[in-house]
Amino acid sequence: MNIIFFTQEDPCYVKVFFDEFFKKYENLDEIKAFVISRPMGKKSTKKLAKQMYDFYGPVDFVKVGIRYVYKKLMARRPVTQKKNNVIPTYSVKQLAESYGLNVIERSDLNSPDFHQILKQYEPDLFISVASPIIFKEQLINIPKLDTINIHNAPLPKYRGMLPNFWQLYHDEKQAGMTIHRIDTGIDTGDMLMQHFTPIEPDDSLHDLILKTKKEGATQMMKIIDDFRSGNVKYSKIEGEGSYFTFPTREDVVEFKRQGKRLL
Repeated sequence: MNIIFFTQEDPCYVKVFFDEFFKKYENLDEIKAFVISRPMGKKSTKKLAKQMYDFYGPVDFVKVGIRYVYKKLMARRPVTQKKNNVIPTYSVKQLAESYGLNVIERSDLNSPDFHQILKQYEPDLFISVASPIIFKEQLINIPKLDTINIHNAPLPKYRGMLPNFWQLYHDEKQAGMTIHRIDTGIDTGDMLMQHFTPIEPDDSLHDLILKTKKEGATQMMKIIDDFRSGNVKYSKIEGEGSYFTFPTREDVVEFKRQGKRLL
């Protein structure tokens, strides 16, 4: 089976998913390309930094910023392919390259020129893991089997941005995740599976994201096995559900007023 992953360069959280996935997945030769897009799509670095400042506030922004800058600097180091030794990596790109994967850095995922490149790999399955780009129909229809996405929420509830934040915000006792087919809507395609992770009383947003990223990698491996064996089963995502945008500063203030923590 020929698989192409689509993701973004997020060394703090998305990398946790792939750390877990690459460590346990036994068929890495199936991954023909690994496409990394700019974080948050078309946002400039300045706009992205302002959004993060408004979200975290000054103290947590500094903590996250120091961690982020350290990882970015360490990610500049050349890394050889992993064999039996564990090699520390600090970015999604560096991690993928350490496993010998074919990394493509592109954000114009819906361009016809890029589609021609993808078709050369004769893909069976496209997998989106936090890709910041909305897939259009021409891209969705390229692979032979399907184009799928993992969303950290129990769809149709908590469609949209940063669902782990909103599940904590609304006092959910467990965090859902859904692996589903990508269609031309937003988190509306037929569902392949749902899984739930308990939310502990002292879980911060940081804690919950780490837990669900690791568990998401495990569930994605199971779905890939289902595609390989031909045992994939779809079900409709039914109900009106809910949709949330990226939290505003006021949302974060209320989140903290409830006694919850980002870090």
